Amino acid sequence: MSGYFERLTTALTGAGMSAERVEATVADLRAYLTESGGDPEEEFGPADELAVELTGASAPPEEGARAWRWTADLFHDVKMLDEYGAQGWEVERVDAKGLFVSVRDPGRAQQWEYRREPRRPGVAALLAPDGWEPCGTWVAFEYYKRPRAASVGPAAELSAPPRAPRRGVFLSPKFYALAAAVLAVEVVILVLLVVVMGVELGESEGLDTLLGLLTGGILSVAAVTAALWLLSRSRGGGRDH
Repeated sequence: MSGYFERLTTALTGAGMSAERVEATVADLRAYLTESGGDPEEEFGPADELAVELTGASAPPEEGARAWRWTADLFHDVKMLDEYGAQGWEVERVDAKGLFVSVRDPGRAQQWEYRREPRRPGVAALLAPDGWEPCGTWVAFEYYKRPRAASVGPAAELSAPPRAPRRGVFLSPKFYALAAAVLAVEVVILVLLVVVMGVELGESEGLDTLLGLLTGGILSVAAVTAALWLLSRSRGGGRDH
C-alpha cells in the first residue's frame, strides 16, 4: 500500500497539485482503505491514472494517435462503446468529468470490445484471464476493454477506419422517455396541489400559497432534471486538439 501512495504522491506533485492538497488527498484515500480493507489498485485504479482524474490533467495520447472525448447515458453506454470500438477507438480512461477518453491511430487501428461491471474488489483478476483490462471507472461502475482480435483474430484490424464523430454526447430513447415520465408526474402533482389549495383557501390568502407552490414545483422539476442529467453522464464531449 505504501508503494502505491508514494507513486500517487509523486504523480500528483508532478501534475502541479500543492503539497498541502497532496497530503490531504493521500490521507483521505488511506483512511478510506483502512475502513474498506481493499487493495488500492483495485479500489482506485493505477496511481498515475488516479492522479490524472484528481488533477484534471490530460494524459498525452500515443504519438500519431487521434484523441476523442465523449459520453453516453447508462442505458446504452456499452452499446456505444462497442460501436465505436468496432471503428478502432480505444478507451484509455474515464476522466474526472466522466468522459471516455478514446484514442485511435489511423495507421494501425484495430477493433476493441468493452464491458461494464459493478465496481468491487476482485473483478479485474476474474476477467484478466480472458484478456479484459480496466480502462476507467465512473461512480459505482468499472469499464473493461480488450482487443477484438482476442475473439476474431486478424479480422479485427482496420485498414480504413471512418472519420471521428462530430458529436460527443449520446443519449438513448430510454433516457428521454424516463425524463419525460418523471417530469410529467411532477407536473400532475403540481397541478393537483394547486387545485386543492385553490379550493381550500380564499383568493387573497391563497395567492401567496399558490405562488409558493409554483416556485417549489419549478425548483423540484429542475432538481429532478439535474439528477437525471447526472445519471445520464451527459457532461459534453468533443475532440482533443
